[in-house]
Amino acid sequence: MSASASIKDVAAAAGVSVATVSRVLNSHPSVSPDARTRVLAAVESLGYRPNAVARSLRTAQTRTLGLVISDVLNPYFGELARSVEDEARGLGYSVIIGNADERPELQDHHVRTLLDRRIDGLLVSPTDGASPLMLDAARAGTPMVFVDRWIPGVDVPVVRSDGRAAVRDLVAHLHRLGHRRLAIIAGPAATTTGSERVDAFREALASYEIELPDAYIGQGDFQADSGRRVTEAFLDLPEPPQVVFAADNLMALGALDAIRARGLRVPDDIAVAAFDDIPWFVHTDPPITAIAQPTKDLGRAAVRALVDRIEGRVPESVILPAHLVVRRSCGETGETPHTPQAPHTPTSMERSNG
Repeated sequence: MSASASIKDVAAAAGVSVATVSRVLNSHPSVSPDARTRVLAAVESLGYRPNAVARSLRTAQTRTLGLVISDVLNPYFGELARSVEDEARGLGYSVIIGNADERPELQDHHVRTLLDRRIDGLLVSPTDGASPLMLDAARAGTPMVFVDRWIPGVDVPVVRSDGRAAVRDLVAHLHRLGHRRLAIIAGPAATTTGSERVDAFREALASYEIELPDAYIGQGDFQADSGRRVTEAFLDLPEPPQVVFAADNLMALGALDAIRARGLRVPDDIAVAAFDDIPWFVHTDPPITAIAQPTKDLGRAAVRALVDRIEGRVPESVILPAHLVVRRSCGETGETPHTPQAPHTPTSMERSNG
């Protein structure tokens, strides 16, 4: 027995990481019963007496995670951040949030600041795919996980949803309703979600031999003003689209503003659908048909993957399915077939190493 035993001595005796010892000592629920038993036995045999300040200095851990989200005013990212905080708290971590406001330079500012504060790990929803800072951090071994969006070619676990099947369901739904002129307000091509949603929409239309002309692709930036501007351009076309599909919720809000400013009605004059369902879509008139992502589950899975990385395990990327929620903004009636909503907690996860 040694009164001078350190937390590293306990970890070595128990055959676990220092972080696991810390979690056992702080009664965090995420430790397996076997590991907890071994740690407590090592604490007893070594006579280890933890001291909170000394423990922090020895482990060089802050029990803090950084989260850099694309836009804190976007309800989708607000819900994601809350889920991340809830899961992190349950695992004994605090979260510092940085809002990139869809600006790459602001994103890198937050990443640099968080790294300087010696956070234990970093969650990022990248605003673009060309951040040298992010690449350097990954190469340096910084525990990092991309959530919602990712940077191709950077060897970092990704936690995201797959909306392709839901986009196909949406296009099939619109086709059943008789719509043939379908336009999209796209997100920034520099983001993976921006390009992926346009590709999925084009592919779904092609399965019905419907083209997506350039005039029906409007370039937005995931902000409401761009949704308003693009929709105004659609409405000025000699043959306006029958449906405007906004690739995120804020651009859908801008689309609604533009339509109502012209004195037009949804869905009588033009239909609207959106990616990223949010709570207030049920309160619009009419309620908005939208594609819902499993936001809470994404936040939880991202934190678990990052903690795995921090504690020396090898996390996998996680892909969860999005699903279509049918309401009344596309000309639906009470008799319109309703696409079933996925359960809140998926029964299975598709995991990949990409």
